[in-house]
Amino acid sequence: MVSVLSLWLPILLSAVFVFILSSIIHMMINWHRNDFKKVPSEDELMDALQRFNIPPGNYSIPRCTSMKEMNSPEFKEKMNKGPVAMLTMLESGQPKMAGSLILWFFYLVLVGIFAGYIAGRALPTGAHYLEVFRFVGCTAFAGYSLGLLQESIWYKRNWCATLLSMFDGLLYALLTAGVFGWLWPSV
Repeated sequence: MVSVLSLWLPILLSAVFVFILSSIIHMMINWHRNDFKKVPSEDELMDALQRFNIPPGNYSIPRCTSMKEMNSPEFKEKMNKGPVAMLTMLESGQPKMAGSLILWFFYLVLVGIFAGYIAGRALPTGAHYLEVFRFVGCTAFAGYSLGLLQESIWYKRNWCATLLSMFDGLLYALLTAGVFGWLWPSV
């Protein structure tokens, strides 16, 4: 077995490399430009929402508070009448990227820690590159991608956007696996 502490370099270096790759994907390649659609009459909708001063958060429209209410004729009428929406409200103003980028980097480190832990429990010091690549890659892919499916299954996120994000996760996992395979402790 290999301890997670002895994997600090591949954990951090893979996080740095994935951070750089994700920046390239989102700022230069830009294949996520169609993940969100523009609503018709955007200005009118923004004006209408603005007057409610909705605080940042996730909302369901319409929303019931119990199973009993969900089965009521009034709630069913609201659902049939529509619109039905899942709404995420953000703070107004320009996005504050620094905090999100810091959290993103911590997330990348966390995936690396789990991938290293699992590979370290399964493989010895001096394991072959491809063995390390296989364990770390599979675990990293699970960490980067599989949870995304829930967004399309339950919240009706565009499947193309989800699959593109999962492809990003595959690229991140391959890069993570390559770094771990390269820097795996030798005998």
